[in-house]
Amino acid sequence: MIVESLVSYVVVYALLEFYEVYWQRSETLMGMLERMYGVYAKSSFLFLVMHPTLFFAFWFVLKQGYEGYAVALLLLKATDVMVKMYLIKGIFIDNALSAEIREALSTPIGNYLPYVGLVIYPFFIVMSFVTSPW
Repeated sequence: MIVESLVSYVVVYALLEFYEVYWQRSETLMGMLERMYGVYAKSSFLFLVMHPTLFFAFWFVLKQGYEGYAVALLLLKATDVMVKMYLIKGIFIDNALSAEIREALSTPIGNYLPYVGLVIYPFFIVMSFVTSPW
C-alpha cells in the first residue's frame, strides 16, 4: 500500500510539474520570465495558482506530518516561486536589474534544464516516505 501511495504522489507531482514546464517553456530564462510576467501582470494570485506544485507541497507537508524531507520540498518550491517573483519585479516592474544579469538571463538554456524539477522534487517525496515513521 505504501508503494502504491508513493507512486501515486510521484506521478501526480510529475504531471503538475510537466504543466508548469509547459506554460513556462522558452529557449532562455528571460523568455521564461517574460511568459511568467504575462500571467503575473494579470494577477499575482493567478501567477501563484499557475504553480500547482507549490500547493501540492503545502498539502504534502501536512499529509506527511511535517516530515523533514517534505518540509525541504516545500521550502525549495516556495523559494523557486519567490525567486521568480523577485526577478519578475526587478526586471519588468522596477527595471532594477543590471545589464549583466539581463544578459545572463538571455543566454540560451539547454532542452533539459526546465525538467530538472522532475528529478529533484520527486526525490524529496520518495525520501519523505522512506524516512517517515508512519
